[in-house]
Amino acid sequence: MSFDKIKNKLGFGCMRLKMVDDKVDKQEFNRMIDAFISAGFNYFDTAHGYIDGKSEIAIGECLTSRYNREDYILADKLSDWYFEKEEDILPLFESQLKICGVEYFDFYLFHCLTKTAYAKHKKCNSFEIVKKLKEQGKVKHIAMSFHDTADVLDMILTEQPYIEAVQLQINYLDYDDPSVQSQ
Repeated sequence: MSFDKIKNKLGFGCMRLKMVDDKVDKQEFNRMIDAFISAGFNYFDTAHGYIDGKSEIAIGECLTSRYNREDYILADKLSDWYFEKEEDILPLFESQLKICGVEYFDFYLFHCLTKTAYAKHKKCNSFEIVKKLKEQGKVKHIAMSFHDTADVLDMILTEQPYIEAVQLQINYLDYDDPSVQSQ
């Protein structure tokens, strides 16, 4: 898959979904997914920790079980707070595939990288593990979501040049804040 398969630059983030009785409202989520896809969009973004794990479950129940695999692009994330050592990473990844109901992720992101999180990922060999997952076809593109300074971003991309995409959180209210460095 190449980046040109992404039909647009708008993604459906699944960090916050309508809840009913502490569960994702599947009827509403189905309606939202259908509207998003029928409008020509196709990129869905989740993470193991979104809505205490309920986001990945909802993706499996409402997106991947209802649409052909070539109809959507799915991004998931490796969050450093869900592993303590190298041996924890592959079981976590395999559980994410199973919960989401897919055989591969189009994008697998190192989640919420900061200088501290980056050090933990390096210590636990997660970069090498994810590169092997890509070689096996279980990850199509390696990416990261980033939450630190421009210097830290430059350091990570210099040390990990195979990272293909960076997801940034940009708050326009913080654009001129020197500590956030949105510019």
